[in-house]
Amino acid sequence: MSAELLTTLQSSLDTGPALPGGIGAAIGEQVETPQIPDVLSILPLRAFVIFPGTVAPLNVRRPASIKLLDETLPQSKVIGLVAQRDESKEEPQPQDLYEIGCAAIVLKLLRQADDHVIAIVQGLRRFALRKIVLTHPYLRAQIALLGSIQPPDSKEWQAAFRNLRDSAGRLLELTPDAPDQASLIVRSIENPEQLVDFLAPNLNVDVAQKQAILEELDVEKRLRAVQTHISSQLEIAQLQQKLQKDVQSQFSDAQRRAYLREQIKAIQRELGEGDTGVDEQREQLRARLDAAKPPAEVMAQADRELKRLEFIPPASPEYSVIVSYVETIAELPWSKLSEDNLDLNEAQKVLDRDHYDLEKVKRRLVEFLAVHKLNPQGHGPILCFLGPPGVGKTSLGQSIADALGRKFVRISLGGIRDEAEIRGHRRTYIGSMPGRIIQELRRAATRNPVFMLDEIDKIGADFRGDPASALLEVLDPRQNNAFVDRYLDVPFDLSQVIFIATANYVDGIPEPMRDRMEVISLPGYTEREKLEIGKRYLIPRQLEENGLKPEQCEWQEEALRLIINDYTREAGVRELERQIGAVCRGVAAQIARGERGRVTVTPQLVGEMMGPPRYVRETRLQTSKPGVVTGLAYTPMGGEILHIEATRYPGKGNVTLTGQIGNVMKESVQAALSLVRSRDGLIGAKPEEFRETDIHVHVPAGAVPKDGPSAGVAMFTALASLFSNTPVRPDVAMTGEITLRGLVLPIGGLKEKSLAAMRAGISTVIIPKLNEKDLVDVPEEAKQKLKFIAVENVDEVLNVALEKNGAANSSPSVAK
Repeated sequence: MSAELLTTLQSSLDTGPALPGGIGAAIGEQVETPQIPDVLSILPLRAFVIFPGTVAPLNVRRPASIKLLDETLPQSKVIGLVAQRDESKEEPQPQDLYEIGCAAIVLKLLRQADDHVIAIVQGLRRFALRKIVLTHPYLRAQIALLGSIQPPDSKEWQAAFRNLRDSAGRLLELTPDAPDQASLIVRSIENPEQLVDFLAPNLNVDVAQKQAILEELDVEKRLRAVQTHISSQLEIAQLQQKLQKDVQSQFSDAQRRAYLREQIKAIQRELGEGDTGVDEQREQLRARLDAAKPPAEVMAQADRELKRLEFIPPASPEYSVIVSYVETIAELPWSKLSEDNLDLNEAQKVLDRDHYDLEKVKRRLVEFLAVHKLNPQGHGPILCFLGPPGVGKTSLGQSIADALGRKFVRISLGGIRDEAEIRGHRRTYIGSMPGRIIQELRRAATRNPVFMLDEIDKIGADFRGDPASALLEVLDPRQNNAFVDRYLDVPFDLSQVIFIATANYVDGIPEPMRDRMEVISLPGYTEREKLEIGKRYLIPRQLEENGLKPEQCEWQEEALRLIINDYTREAGVRELERQIGAVCRGVAAQIARGERGRVTVTPQLVGEMMGPPRYVRETRLQTSKPGVVTGLAYTPMGGEILHIEATRYPGKGNVTLTGQIGNVMKESVQAALSLVRSRDGLIGAKPEEFRETDIHVHVPAGAVPKDGPSAGVAMFTALASLFSNTPVRPDVAMTGEITLRGLVLPIGGLKEKSLAAMRAGISTVIIPKLNEKDLVDVPEEAKQKLKFIAVENVDEVLNVALEKNGAANSSPSVAK
């Protein structure tokens, strides 16, 4: 119920505001009821319904309505007031009006200076429109007066009447702006119908609901309808009063605290401890905290620290520690998220733009983005890019960030030994700070960057802790939503961060950490792939970095191939780019001196600038000799071939191993020797030869450490060739682990080893039968140049590898 309506009983016609009319006129000062004619001039009301017995001022602005008053009032003071269905109608027609209205007497007419009229009217009786007799210039209609249906006088009726009166009185008491006499006037009304018709126009409901009450002739139903609206408004008023009291109580407590705080500041100023700059600093920290929008528990912790500042002198060391702590919390991206760009086609374009080939890796990354698009809140896997240096692991992470539209953050974990690098230092230590994870998120200013953990396989450990163990929580998607840095000592949500790790060796990653990551292998590049990468990416980049234009320096493909083969030895392309840059610098020097205007880089020019070749790759054996076998090895720089050499001389059955062979490879030699001795009859050796002969096994490139079980087949073949005095085919290379039963077990790095065999000119590669499934990863170029023979046991190896009458028996299956 509107307080203004209760005190003034207003209405509006057209667009003008109503003027006040007294409650006394509506209730206690009834005028004498005049005769109501059968035909009335009809005045349309907009956004208002008038009831019998109520007094209201009407603001009349429409010319037709003013003309109605001017022509009707000299003959009769009674007019018909009917509400419009649509208040936006400027010239309402009969169909735009409700059928029930109220006859009213015009008590007073006031003409205003701006050509509008204020008519003060009092409702008399309800009527129904029967027939429209005039539509222009204003409406006139034949009406039928309507009477009310009075209920029988009973206790229930009296109780309902008194309940309505009391409810209306309580509502007025709860209305802040209602005058004191309003409640008394309502409680003094003794006629139920008069009370209902007085309250109805003052209800806070729309015109349609008020019109429904006007059209209701049954007084009992009319009373119950008003009671329903009054009860609803009373309940709302009571809730508003309760909320207002609660707010006032809290506000009063805040005022008391502010007053006491000002007293403390005044005392500090008297003692010479007050500092206006300190107060401003605290206010700035408070504003920055509010802008950061941290979670409630974090905000509570920051509030406690800010309150401590009020009692700590600025000169105290603890003061600067607290300020640094609160600043760190305020600068963290608690609620800042980058908007993801999950267009898979665009992501594919970005990956193709930045990286050549790597189709298997790109497909997995697009799948990762697709899952993230369909389920943004899901716990995605932690990816780990595994591969040799220079194959593009770090740049792949940057490409993922570019494709998603996220910021890219990278930290290098190589060589860190302190667990506090990950979890941070406690604030009890001087110079304490958050861990690297929180620091990088603070710099990124977003809670969902692409976070690269570089060189995760090179994390160390000592008496200061194990950083790898601290990373277990970070890399667990089901735990990192509440990562607690020791410096912050409050949880921070890392679940929206996309973590990507990189490593060169899978053996260097602790098993629990490996279990939390999905390892994606990035093998070394083939010569053809390096050639394409050089032409598409490296040469244009080096030309730009050295100030050369494409038309000033043109590269021949053979020159680039020469650098790849003779001046680099790597699985990636990092050294290749450096050597290309060295040639470009030489060309830039010639052009800068004016010696040449345009240079074509040929193999001859590369030789002149780079000098003699730096690397001589192992090639296939030119001649065959008993005891010499070509094996295959996998290194971080890619695959390599190994010439395993075995010789014997008179002795007492001792075995000598050289070439920096590791423990696993030593055990492979022992297993191979036992296997040869168990098959002495098959290979044509005599048992006493093993007792009367010393054996020496050597793996060249003695300065390079070597280890692993995959050379078992080659060791066995070398010893079998030595004791059978049968040469091994020089065009055959082999790899595989052996058992004492003579079985050949699977190995890893088949792709890299195959590429090494292809570069060395090998034509046949013996692989374990169980590695046939890995041939899908071998480049098509290698499959065309190499013949892969899959074997299950060492007897099949000897059938293929040993020369017999100038030709080898190829009975084992040939893998395509």
